[in-house]
Amino acid sequence: MPGSIRLFVTATLAEGAEIALAPAQAHYLGTVMRRATGAPLALFNGRDGEWRARIGAIRRERATAVVQGQLRPQAAEPDLWLAFALLKRDATDLVAEKATELGVAALLPVISARTEAQRVNLDRLAAIATEAAEQSERLTVPRIDPPRRLGALLADWPLTRTLFVAVERITAPSPPIAPGALALLVGPEGGFSAGELDALGRHPFVIPVSLGPRVLRAETASIVGLALLQAHR
Repeated sequence: MPGSIRLFVTATLAEGAEIALAPAQAHYLGTVMRRATGAPLALFNGRDGEWRARIGAIRRERATAVVQGQLRPQAAEPDLWLAFALLKRDATDLVAEKATELGVAALLPVISARTEAQRVNLDRLAAIATEAAEQSERLTVPRIDPPRRLGALLADWPLTRTLFVAVERITAPSPPIAPGALALLVGPEGGFSAGELDALGRHPFVIPVSLGPRVLRAETASIVGLALLQAHR
């Protein structure tokens, strides 16, 4: 539905279903976008594909959507994770937005020795990822994990998932073509400490990679690394 507003919902989508929209979605439709009863929508929930719908009723902070027919069936998306050292709020927000647009299945915030922040507002990140998924026409919203120390992340890492680690100033290839489940790890401004690099090197699922000759800001490195992995796949 070109030009239609896309909204993520948690309810099951099926023809004829009437979906109660969240208060924030009702406010967005009625106050921000000035949509009225009968206006077209597109809905997705990460499970049932994308569906055509219309506004059934709207008043202040309450609205419903009536599901009319499927636009796209649910399809497999890249099994790609992004683990990234927490940055200042605006930079972390940017990483969440752009990683969602680039199709990541999961966002894993990491606390490392040089991490600039120790906490993150997960609800805020979830809202940013949801808006990015709606805008980019993907059919899912990525999972967002609570922040973990780098050591804890590595200790719990699934051994069948290759972890490419972006490391500055090394002689290494760019992320190669690789099958299966993949992830990218990007460190903080200033990079990983020597001890962290040693710890990373002891894990067989870790592959150091270079993102080029320039030293990139951490948020830029996340975007570039994901773009390279997606292009290869």
